[in-house]
Amino acid sequence: MKIMKRTVLLLYGGVIAAPLYIVFISMFKSSQSFFASPLGWPKPFTLNNPITLFREQPMLQYFLNSVEVTFSTVLLELLLSTLIAFAIYCFGGKISAIVFALFTAGLIVPSQVNMLPIYSLSHKLGWTDHHYGLMLVSVALLMPVSVFMIAGFMKLLSHEIMEAASIDGAGEWQLYARFALPLSAPSIAAAATFLFVLVWNDLLIPMLMLNGKSKLTLPLAMLQFRGEFVTNYPMLLTGVVVTAIPMTVMFLFLQRYFVAGMMAGSLKG
Repeated sequence: MKIMKRTVLLLYGGVIAAPLYIVFISMFKSSQSFFASPLGWPKPFTLNNPITLFREQPMLQYFLNSVEVTFSTVLLELLLSTLIAFAIYCFGGKISAIVFALFTAGLIVPSQVNMLPIYSLSHKLGWTDHHYGLMLVSVALLMPVSVFMIAGFMKLLSHEIMEAASIDGAGEWQLYARFALPLSAPSIAAAATFLFVLVWNDLLIPMLMLNGKSKLTLPLAMLQFRGEFVTNYPMLLTGVVVTAIPMTVMFLFLQRYFVAGMMAGSLKG
């Protein structure tokens, strides 16, 4: 039985590792070498792709655009979703159940089916080709996910602690800032990590909202290496590696908070 489990795990690990291997080694290949042997080791080994990428493309500008969009979107998302989750916690009863159910229902509808009305409304409001328009649309689309994660945890907080603080004179803002947020820190950290990955890697919504080259985010900038007839795959995969490095580093540092948040929610549930 153990041998079968290990075999399945090895096969699963191979399925995950094989695409990563191809992407990584392609960064050090020429186009001729890539098409001659996609799975082989780079011969000759070259650093031309990352050097050309940073020399010919404004990667620092794309990186700063992604940082601006990702951090602003996640911070605004967490602020609004924690306020909504705290309101759901405070109201209680049928009102909370209905509001929570409405946000949960938003998880059912894929964002792709809303692209035309989203673009039409954003264009009328003058939000297209602006980072703030992209941020507001992303915040709205991700709100069901963040409210579901945070409200599900916040509903389990002790009402006795809140009532005791309220009797001592704490107002609603103090209850929110001094008790609800610190006690919900594991779920907020888990939601923040999840949202960071989603927003940083998002391609669909930036493609819908942004046109100007100076405003492109990193995933969107990678499309420039896709030609009409010929695609520079080694350069494209080099961009994929460069784009993934910040999220990989951030996830390595925050993974314990992500796991702790998910475990805390599951144990209390």
